[in-house]
Amino acid sequence: MKPFENKVALITGSGRGIGRAIALHFAAAGADVAVNFFRNRAPAEETAEAIRQLGQRAWVIRADVGDLDDIGRMFDELDGHLAQAGLPPGLDFLIHNAASGYNRPVLQQKERGWDWTMNINARSLLFMAQQAAPRMQARRGGAIVSITSPGSRRVLPNYVAVGASKAALEALTRYLAVEFAPANIVVNAVSPGVVLTEALKHFEQYASQESIIEKATAGTPAGRLATPEDVAGVVAFLCSPAGFMLRGQVLEMDGGALLLGK
Repeated sequence: MKPFENKVALITGSGRGIGRAIALHFAAAGADVAVNFFRNRAPAEETAEAIRQLGQRAWVIRADVGDLDDIGRMFDELDGHLAQAGLPPGLDFLIHNAASGYNRPVLQQKERGWDWTMNINARSLLFMAQQAAPRMQARRGGAIVSITSPGSRRVLPNYVAVGASKAALEALTRYLAVEFAPANIVVNAVSPGVVLTEALKHFEQYASQESIIEKATAGTPAGRLATPEDVAGVVAFLCSPAGFMLRGQVLEMDGGALLLGK
């Protein structure tokens, strides 16, 4: 029996990168997966097809997690997919991976960019958790894991809005962990540092994607950067019985980079 057999996971931003790796990892472990996207449907459909090739159900749901109405509709749509498939209602795993933001200096930040970043990265966790909790209680418990960033505590160039949103995300993780514990819902976060994905190209303080990889690798005791598959493995651990006693934690999985202050 696969460890996540008969489980259902909703993974936001799972068309590509870390989200896709998590979706495929969970499917390989036996879970049926709701693949969320907002702007680009094609990668989400490709992820869903890869999940089906692993023998699991996959549903593609378009929703902007920064919009409260869209959050409600996303969960309602998942309910409909489960009913149509003849599966019991509820949800086992919510993985909050979707993220966005404006990488600009403090003096260049605008109200719209600030609100956009906070809504997608932090506010969404609170209101998705409100939707997920009763559905997890219907299955006698579950797990919520969010993807955060070292920028929540360290000052990174042009990262003020995203860093503040990730700090809020981590605070929410602690509050949710305590309040949801009586419902047998485990809540944690993973902070993977620099991960080898296309997102690296958005960090304009580096001359190129190659330079950020070279610089980050040189400052990593593990000798390499984390991959999306590395992150997926840690997220799955937090959703497994082995992670039951971890509550409200932010797991650093940066290969030891922060130990050197890099």
